[in-house]
Amino acid sequence: MTLKYLIDENVNPIYPNQIRLREPEIVIKIVGEPDTPSKSTLDPEILCWCEENNFVLVTNNRTSMPVHLAEHIVVNRHVPGILTLNPNLSIGENIEELIILALASKDDEYQDRIVYLPLP
Repeated sequence: MTLKYLIDENVNPIYPNQIRLREPEIVIKIVGEPDTPSKSTLDPEILCWCEENNFVLVTNNRTSMPVHLAEHIVVNRHVPGILTLNPNLSIGENIEELIILALASKDDEYQDRIVYLPLP
């Protein structure tokens, strides 16, 4: 199964654009697009949307997202996963990681976890 991605609004739009060009079968939505959380939606609400719609969140938020995920799990909620971009990788390297993960991962492989790119 191919992972579906929700791209956080603060992630450079080149990410979804390039992934869509290179691997059009990967489902990608961006916060603020139709049928997604609107821009400025709080992170806890984004996690709920991801849970309800089975999307892995792609973000560059390394500070508050761990706290939000912990709070989400404490109330017996779940998320398909959170992938955090690596600022030390090039955009191309982060995109390659996202493509590989989308195509090669099991549907529940990252459930309730924050994964920092690149994978070891």
